[in-house]
Amino acid sequence: MSNVNVKRLVENIRSGTNVYTPLVELIVNAIQAIDEKGIDNGLVEIEVLRNGQADLADRLEDVDGFIVKDNGIGFTKSNRDAFDTLYTERKIADGGKGFGRFTCLKYFDRVKVSSTFSEGESYYDRLFKMGMGQDIIIDEQISQSRARSTGASVEIFNIKSVKFPDKRLETISRVVVERLLPYFVDKERPCPRVVIRDAKSPSSTVSLNDYLGKSDSQIVEMRVENGTFTFSANEEEKPFQVRVFKFFAPRTATSKVSLVAHRREVTDNALQSYIPEFAEEFFEPGRDQDFAKGRNFVIKAYVFGEYLNDNVSLERGEFRFQADADLLTGISQNEIEQKAADIARSAVGSEIAERKKRKEARIVEYVETQAPWHRTLSDEVDFSALPMRPSFQDIELHLQKKKYEKEVSTRTQVAAVLNSKNPNELADKILQLMENISDTSKNDLIHYVSMRKCVLDIFSKSLELGADGKHKSEGDVHDIIMRRKRDSNELDYGEHNLWILDERLNFSSYVSSDKPIGKSDGDRTDITIYNKRVAFRGENEASNPITIFEFKKPQRDNFADRSSKEDPVQQIVRYVNQIRDGKFKTSTGRDILINSTTPFYGYVVCDLSAKVKRWLELEKEFTPMPDALGWFRWFGNNSLYMEVLSWTKLLRDAEMRNKVFFNKLGID
Repeated sequence: MSNVNVKRLVENIRSGTNVYTPLVELIVNAIQAIDEKGIDNGLVEIEVLRNGQADLADRLEDVDGFIVKDNGIGFTKSNRDAFDTLYTERKIADGGKGFGRFTCLKYFDRVKVSSTFSEGESYYDRLFKMGMGQDIIIDEQISQSRARSTGASVEIFNIKSVKFPDKRLETISRVVVERLLPYFVDKERPCPRVVIRDAKSPSSTVSLNDYLGKSDSQIVEMRVENGTFTFSANEEEKPFQVRVFKFFAPRTATSKVSLVAHRREVTDNALQSYIPEFAEEFFEPGRDQDFAKGRNFVIKAYVFGEYLNDNVSLERGEFRFQADADLLTGISQNEIEQKAADIARSAVGSEIAERKKRKEARIVEYVETQAPWHRTLSDEVDFSALPMRPSFQDIELHLQKKKYEKEVSTRTQVAAVLNSKNPNELADKILQLMENISDTSKNDLIHYVSMRKCVLDIFSKSLELGADGKHKSEGDVHDIIMRRKRDSNELDYGEHNLWILDERLNFSSYVSSDKPIGKSDGDRTDITIYNKRVAFRGENEASNPITIFEFKKPQRDNFADRSSKEDPVQQIVRYVNQIRDGKFKTSTGRDILINSTTPFYGYVVCDLSAKVKRWLELEKEFTPMPDALGWFRWFGNNSLYMEVLSWTKLLRDAEMRNKVFFNKLGID
């Protein structure tokens, strides 16, 4: 009598197991029974039980369970009593936890055992089931056997709500081999023959041992120069060993690192998490470099060590140490897997190096052609964590993150130096700090200049004829310089491109773009600018320049007609008079500071057709500029200086002012 609440025990099995776990446990128990018997012709046979309707695609029914048979020692009295004991220590020397059999009941409704064992010269049959009540063994029967060989058969069936993920024998066998590969490659304790077949089709037998050891095997061990490493835990050195294998015709295209405890795979994680160049499959040509007969493969690194054996969980689904930094033991799962990944990289060799070179070339291409402002930073940044084939966005985000980290570090160092009471510390660190600050400033400046080049390219394109043979409206080019119906209370100074008009406008205190000033139904200038107070004269009389722009659609000149109501020169004069009369306030309700000496600057941007030139000269009394691309006039009574500029001049002057910077960056 066990007197164990089996149902509660099964319900409390933690995560880390899956529906393959019971099958792996039964196979391991079968191998251990053969080892205990001490025979050379050991055989483990796995039969796949199916149920339900066959799938139309593969013509296979779903897996409903398994029968695992062996010709081992059988369920002797000592083995039977150990099975009936929770947390038995009978197989502790071989890593036994005395718990694995309960995972069968987690995923399957029924567990049935039939075994032949011997006592002296006599043979007996033992039959029983696993219970879900207070007893582990129920419905036990023992009888004299006619058989003259020992062995056992364990049947698990009636799969629970979890659907078995695979159907094909080849897939199931491959999963089992990967989980139990340490048994198959153990040179000191040879593995018995393990075969799997479909219960309804006995001829469809697959030998799991044949996956290894042959010239055309699907699993081949790779040569590793130094496959060992150590970590210190509680002032004691813990050794680990790594064995690396090629898996041809892989089930998945992911190379992995697996941590092993007591010859069973416990965890497996993608190698690309540590070395991104493992993200894709590898390729091995056939004999004599015959690529037509080559095969794809992935890498799997298995890690062994007593530290892993000692720290595996009860269910063998995880370890008792932390995945990240482990303050208790000092050794984490990530540290172990990183070391194993480095060893796997050395085993693969040149292919990983080539993939890394291709990634580096991709990064250089991005920095040189798309983001020259990152040139200095890119020389300092470690890109090893980036994906094997990084997108430009991946590279930019990585650089931005490193830039932010560098800026934070610099600010922290500056604060520490300023707060230090050691007078020598400033002298010791000032050079390095200034270099860091200078590098950051230069990168930002390069980025800003590069963005100016993009803006001017777009601006130039907007002045060309469209696909419909027409020019863009003044609104389209207006939005490039500054978005319409906005003011500087709504837009940051970095969100406009007023530098195209005049570099001095970048830091204006108030800007209104195509928006009524003071009243919702008032007149609207294209752009009105109130500069900061830049100087005082005499007895602190404020000089507060105001600049007004008007844009006209490229190639449009009907505003020069006598009947036009959109005379831009007259519009600017009218705006100036209204502002002088105090009719307007800023959007925040503040007075616009105006006095009799406040200067006004007016600019009209349009194309200078022959009609417009005559209009400016004969009707508006403007004077042509030396380059013939603009006209100017002084309105003395209004303190207004006005220019009429062509779109060509606006673009050309902006390009000329920035050309030296573009040239220095190699982006002209």
